[in-house]
Amino acid sequence: MRRVAPAMGLFLLAPFVGEFLLGNLRLDELALGLILAPMYGAGALLIREVARRTGRGWPTMVLLAIAYALMEEGPIDQLLWNDSYAGHDLLHGDSYIPALGMSVELTVAIVALHAVWSICVPIALVETISNRRTTPWLRTPGFIVVVLVYLAGAVLVFLGNYSEERFIATPWQITGVGLLIIALVIAAFRQPPLAPAAPGGGVGEGEESAARPGAAVAPVGGVGAEVRSSRSALAGRAPAPWMVAGFALIATSAYWGPSTLIIAGWYEWVNVLAFCVVGGVGVLVIRGWSGLAGWGQGQVFGLAAGATLTYVWTAFPTVPESGGSAAGDLVGNVVFGAVALVVLGVGVRKVGTDHR
Repeated sequence: MRRVAPAMGLFLLAPFVGEFLLGNLRLDELALGLILAPMYGAGALLIREVARRTGRGWPTMVLLAIAYALMEEGPIDQLLWNDSYAGHDLLHGDSYIPALGMSVELTVAIVALHAVWSICVPIALVETISNRRTTPWLRTPGFIVVVLVYLAGAVLVFLGNYSEERFIATPWQITGVGLLIIALVIAAFRQPPLAPAAPGGGVGEGEESAARPGAAVAPVGGVGAEVRSSRSALAGRAPAPWMVAGFALIATSAYWGPSTLIIAGWYEWVNVLAFCVVGGVGVLVIRGWSGLAGWGQGQVFGLAAGATLTYVWTAFPTVPESGGSAAGDLVGNVVFGAVALVVLGVGVRKVGTDHR
């Protein structure tokens, strides 16, 4: 159970963050989480396990997360091309490109939504709480089971959507996105492996700290581990986890907040620009910070915590996909937000323990 517990936690946390904390599903729709968990949870778990089994870290997981986002909303549920998905036309706005049959704004939104929140945030939160942050959580039989569960979940979602929507994209649309997904997967595994652990350790970040009482938290497994494998740490020290969390909260709110609050068609291209600016600045800042001394799992947790808090507050103005009463929506958002704060509280305590 100790080995499997982190895997089960990620399996359940991914659909919770991806749909419920987002505000897309109501409190009385918790049963839908059981339908979504095989795709969301198994997808996040596979990305994490594949990266850690091959000795890779966050660059690989981020690229695979983007591939996951395109797979889920492309070939699986067809949202990228369906102009009447769940009774809503999300395509034909100002950023719609007829030649592709796709909306630029919708595409970047689903990449942000799933790559950041559905996949990367849950992985970072569970790895922070776990004592095995860079080692696999599953043995080979368990890994095979998760692969089968993901495939079953993807088929279930596809068939469920098709039975309701009766929509299938054109072959060239599916082929185009499929080729992009393949390119992302190839790029993910062209990322260099993590730097080897310190001699005599042979364990993950949390395990190394536990094995040597009083040792500082090692950077292995953090965002900067891949950077350190090719260059030494820059002068200076990384900011404290709470400062990283504040940056992540401001950055993700700057993009996701307006996209939730402003529904006018003219804002679509502005939202695309905001995505590019926030994403570009975020990558540059995180890359710079992760090369500094002192960057570790606490800072990685800070990034995830800031993004989580963005979902907590943006869920309140978000209308659930299936509608419902305003009072019920409010109660659900309060409950889901409280659960998220409890998870963050556990993470804060774990980071503090690691630091001590």
